[in-house]
Amino acid sequence: MPGFFNPETSVASLDSLQVSPSQGGPALTPAQKRFNTLLRQIERTRQTLTAWRDGIPAYRQAHAEVLEPLSNQLLDGDRHWAFALDEAFEQHKLTPTQRTTLRELLCEISGHLLEARGEDTELEALFNKHAEVDFQTEKRARLQEMKESAEWMTGLDLGDDDDLESPKDLFQRVKEGMQAQHAERDESAEAPTPRKKTAAQSRREAEAQQATQSVREVFRKLASALHPDRETDAEQRAAKTALMQRVNQAYDAKDLLALLELQLEIEQIDASHIAQASDQRVKHYNKVLAEQLDDLKSELEYVEADFCIEFGLRLVGTMDPKKLGQLVEQGRRVWLARLSEQQRDLRMLNDAAATKRWLNQQRHRRRWSSLGDGAF
Repeated sequence: MPGFFNPETSVASLDSLQVSPSQGGPALTPAQKRFNTLLRQIERTRQTLTAWRDGIPAYRQAHAEVLEPLSNQLLDGDRHWAFALDEAFEQHKLTPTQRTTLRELLCEISGHLLEARGEDTELEALFNKHAEVDFQTEKRARLQEMKESAEWMTGLDLGDDDDLESPKDLFQRVKEGMQAQHAERDESAEAPTPRKKTAAQSRREAEAQQATQSVREVFRKLASALHPDRETDAEQRAAKTALMQRVNQAYDAKDLLALLELQLEIEQIDASHIAQASDQRVKHYNKVLAEQLDDLKSELEYVEADFCIEFGLRLVGTMDPKKLGQLVEQGRRVWLARLSEQQRDLRMLNDAAATKRWLNQQRHRRRWSSLGDGAF
């Protein structure tokens, strides 16, 4: 994924990089403690990303096999329900308030179906029969509201409305905008500032240069040890060529952790290397590791948001990729309950008195819901 740190490196040696206080020796310095903390945070974030990569295909398959058939049954039932409401509107003697409530409910369900399934001339005619404005006008207005809401939440400029045909088109535009936003952020972070630098800016730039130099020194040591052209044995040359490819990939990604892990792998350093490093060198390492952690967290946010967009889910807090199976089961139970509720409500419409009581309940619920929305 362009612009993002690639965590496709082994985490097996992270524990070996942890700094441990020597028995009877001095306590760990703040820089060494920070180094250990960054390693733990990077490992947890890597593991979470791996869980997402493993979990999303499984969820996608379960969604297609379990949830989509139920979703189609619900949509079929909702379509039948919409026309049953129209029959009740024509057959039962309802009060003006009850008729208004029924019209509103009928427009909501038929509008939802048209957005979910696309063109349906009979359903669109039903919507237009009961709505104050025709469906196409209502659709454009709702898309505009969704677009404005998405722009407000993301800070994106989502462009013109003319080529927006559905919420799916809007979600795709949001996804592309988020990708561009990440790329622009990465470019702006590297762009020099034209204004006069403050002392703090100059100090930070000097620290960044020193941190880059530390990464470069690790790279040079690895390159010197692994240069395949210096190896006469064909098998060893092939092994070093493969290792050098990993070194180059890690260096291009500014992946200090992967470079240190490679040093451990070829026994160029041992577990005491960081403990013996100067405090200044550890601080430089910490700066690079902190940047890598930020990149990992950015990718994690992107993966979560992309998952929610793909499956139409609301992202509330942090999702646990290890519990996606529970999400499927939860959705299955909810949708089965809705299917049962559909059948019950269809039977209710045959009873005029029960239908009137239900419409009165719906009117009160909608009124209280609107009061609650405007309370804050």
